[in-house]
Amino acid sequence: MTQVNGPRHLPGIVAGMAPVHSEIVIDPVLIRKFDITGPRYTSYPTADRFVEAFGEQDLASALAKRNVGGVSLPLSVYVHLPFCSSLCWYCGCNKVVTKDHGRSAKYIKYLGKELALVGGLMAAQPETGREICQLHWGGGTPTFLSRDEMAELMQMLRARFDLAPDAEVSIEVDPRSTEPGRMAFLAGLGFNRVSIGVQDFDPAVQAAVHRIQGEDLTRRVVEESRDAGFRSVNLDLIYGLPKQTLDSFNATLDRVLDIAPDRIALYSYAHLPALFKPQRRIHEAELPAAEAKLEIMSLAIGRLTRAGYVYIGMDHFARPEDELAVAQRQGRLQRNFMGYSTQAGADMLGFGVSGIGSVGAAYYQNEKTLDAYYEQLDAGHLPVMRGLELTPDDLVRRAVIQSLICNFRLSIEAIELAWLVDFRRAFAAELQELERLEQDGLVDLQPDWIVVTPRGRLLVRAVCAVFDKYLRQRRERAAYSRVI
Repeated sequence: MTQVNGPRHLPGIVAGMAPVHSEIVIDPVLIRKFDITGPRYTSYPTADRFVEAFGEQDLASALAKRNVGGVSLPLSVYVHLPFCSSLCWYCGCNKVVTKDHGRSAKYIKYLGKELALVGGLMAAQPETGREICQLHWGGGTPTFLSRDEMAELMQMLRARFDLAPDAEVSIEVDPRSTEPGRMAFLAGLGFNRVSIGVQDFDPAVQAAVHRIQGEDLTRRVVEESRDAGFRSVNLDLIYGLPKQTLDSFNATLDRVLDIAPDRIALYSYAHLPALFKPQRRIHEAELPAAEAKLEIMSLAIGRLTRAGYVYIGMDHFARPEDELAVAQRQGRLQRNFMGYSTQAGADMLGFGVSGIGSVGAAYYQNEKTLDAYYEQLDAGHLPVMRGLELTPDDLVRRAVIQSLICNFRLSIEAIELAWLVDFRRAFAAELQELERLEQDGLVDLQPDWIVVTPRGRLLVRAVCAVFDKYLRQRRERAAYSRVI
């Protein structure tokens, strides 16, 4: 294990048998220096660059262009299901808190209207143009839906699209609304991956964020998922929550490692009460101090990598044999609006309120409120609220950022050949800024490569931000979460 400089000599991690991408050095000095707010780069340009001038006709045009030349990309489909029966105070997602299950029944019918509109625009496309390689239901709480509603929604999707035999079909699950037998039912619908919200097993932390969830409940859902044949189980954790301590989170990690999920998402809590009203119920005095939060993060990364998990990037860890880790080793890893993905080159369709998608060189997002979403569909319109048509410069920069954030390295020659640009001339200012990051040890600038070092991998968002033209122009980062 590599030791790095810092007031408490927090451990840097180099897992001996893991692939090179998992090597991480935690440098507290650098983390303090570069722990600025910044985008998570699930897209470039980022969603805050979308404009309301992009509307229904622009999306229709983008969909029509998918079959130009007779070749269509496979599809990644996201369905947003916003309903929750209780409010988690840390949550910044687009959600509707209700006990009225009649609201979800109405919502499913409107999803059917949206699917019919999009399906009609794609009707002329060949079978390969309607094939789904990746399907994800997120929220909110997808398991708020009844079994009949879930079956109806899946039937509507299959009526409009063709689900590939080897498709990744995933769903976010809240164990508190997942009764015995639900996971077997979901497997019967075709789901083969599940992401289970945990956040923290400590009862005091759970009470402080209004999410009481017993460990036995979580274990039951994990066991039922495995028994039902789910090929991947992910657990979501959050560090930096109120009342968390190094000891309490260490105990949570004991339980997580005993459960042994295939993937783990380790998110940093971003306390932004001005943006997310539920967070105003959290007592700021109970949040761990910055130094304590850094120690909790370091502890978690150390324990996960020593247990054999590969650091994929950003907040994600996976077992070496998991498809995410394999895709990264092979240079196939992608990042899209759903996070890291193995599905390279797929267009993404987002359905439901606030659903977000990417079709060719266009991004779009649906209306963010139920009333506006319903109003557009009642009028026979696609519920597009805003979007963006990417410029050639956007596309090149997107490729650069994708390579850095997914693979921690960039081939200058590959970018030049793929995009017909003189990299050093086009990115002269960026290369000058990277030289400063190289002095800090975040990157290694080689004649034909830009490599993010083990010391820079936790701060890869700061490296990617160098190539963000819009961020360079305005430097307005207040709406973003912090890097760590």
